[in-house]
Amino acid sequence: MKEISARPKFDTKFLADSIPDIAKINSLKYWCRKFCKAGLMPFYGSGSFGNMSFRIKGNSFLITASGIKDPSSNESFVMISSVDLEKRIVYAHGKRKPSSESMMHYLIYKNRKDVNAIFHGHSDELLKYHRRLGIPSTIRDESYGTVRLAKSVLDVLDNHFFMIMKGHGFISVGKNMDKAGKRTLEILKMLRSRLARLTR
Repeated sequence: MKEISARPKFDTKFLADSIPDIAKINSLKYWCRKFCKAGLMPFYGSGSFGNMSFRIKGNSFLITASGIKDPSSNESFVMISSVDLEKRIVYAHGKRKPSSESMMHYLIYKNRKDVNAIFHGHSDELLKYHRRLGIPSTIRDESYGTVRLAKSVLDVLDNHFFMIMKGHGFISVGKNMDKAGKRTLEILKMLRSRLARLTR
């Protein structure tokens, strides 16, 4: 993992200093804790790598804040109401900067109406051995948090539900959070099982 910082590469315009009361936030908190415990959102100095979101309505969504530390706090999440990709402006509700990959989440929701949850995490195992499971991957290693990275993900994601961002991490999308989360854990379990058989 090459990033030493997860600073967003866009401007954030806050429309309100609090997020709406959304019951599904508890499911997002659950999966954040699950991914952190599984090492899929590894910690660095000021937070953790990875970002997770769910669609609220239209293209608006709730996403983890940049450098999330405490997934049990509502202040660790931000609601994105819209994104201006040309001006690199994210319009948000909350107290903290949204995840550096907010533009990527926005583009996926905009182009995949069947997707209501996006989980992006990190796994050295998946980066190294994803081809063994036939998991699609972006061609180039793009800089995190950029529109260029977001568009390269869209080019590969197509109708898939799981993919690799070359040199970066993985993306799992689903109809809901449970599908996106369980798919990730099942793929990781499958990979480890296959690698274990090869070493016997």
